[in-house]
Amino acid sequence: MKRLITFVLMFLSLSCLACGKGKEIKLLYWNIQNGMWHDQGNNYDGFVDYVKSMDPDICVWCEAESRYVTDTCTKLKIPEDQYLPWNWDILAARYGHKYTLICGKRDTFPQVITSKYPIRIVKRVTGNGDDIIVVHGAGWAQVDLGRGQELNLVTVHTWPQKYAYLAQDQAASAAEQGGDEFRSKEIRYICEETIGTVPGAEGQLWLMCGDFNAISSVDNAHYGKDPSDKAFLVHDYVRGNTPYIDVIERMYPGQFCKSTLSGRRIDMVYVTPALFGKITSASPLYDGFAAASRDPRGQQVHNFCHPSDHYPILVTFKIK
Repeated sequence: MKRLITFVLMFLSLSCLACGKGKEIKLLYWNIQNGMWHDQGNNYDGFVDYVKSMDPDICVWCEAESRYVTDTCTKLKIPEDQYLPWNWDILAARYGHKYTLICGKRDTFPQVITSKYPIRIVKRVTGNGDDIIVVHGAGWAQVDLGRGQELNLVTVHTWPQKYAYLAQDQAASAAEQGGDEFRSKEIRYICEETIGTVPGAEGQLWLMCGDFNAISSVDNAHYGKDPSDKAFLVHDYVRGNTPYIDVIERMYPGQFCKSTLSGRRIDMVYVTPALFGKITSASPLYDGFAAASRDPRGQQVHNFCHPSDHYPILVTFKIK
């Protein structure tokens, strides 16, 4: 009897230990500037090696389309000449990802998800065909993580200009911060069409990431703007009207972690409380292949950067 009790206790201890370890999931987000223009002439070898070194389970790529002839700012006009997004399945396979999905695409700046786990699209968000336009598109996908758990993944890339989309007088619109107002309408619509449609989403695994082209009021100690500035509209909406938590802000309290070479933090990863409790690490990546620099030719190539004008963000979480 004593031996049986001992065996049972050992089995339960090992089971609990296994449960405690959980299953680690790594998500890598990055705006890769014009479909990784920097490395397309190198057969994407540097990019692939870098992604392999991070060993992510899920990747979210912004600007995931080839737009220019290698090493120039001459636009690729024929779809057949564009390696991305049409060949993401081939490229992703080189760094170990079996599944790919063009998630948000309305123009030539799509978001693409690649993954070791199955992905399915729930909704592509492009606007309502009336008064709301999501210029670059957004998307809501679900990733099957196994063990009966699913990650709701929302990809975002909002309008980048100071003036509103389709503004007749761009200078006047910029002076009135029309771009900030336009972005705030985009993000409201994106949230309403995704997490806003699911009651109890705060208790589910949701992650929203992307290039928001907007700064957050939580970083205003760095920016020094009037608190009522329209530049904060996008993230004030997310913070005040959704259950999302700003991962980098929460993980690095009181610190400013830029996400672009220009020194702004406009790339964000948001998660619900249910997912935040599972995060073990999160950080922007500034070194190695990701270290950004301006192309020395300047305006000759639209001030493009190498490898991108944005930095990647890596988030790790554990599920049971």
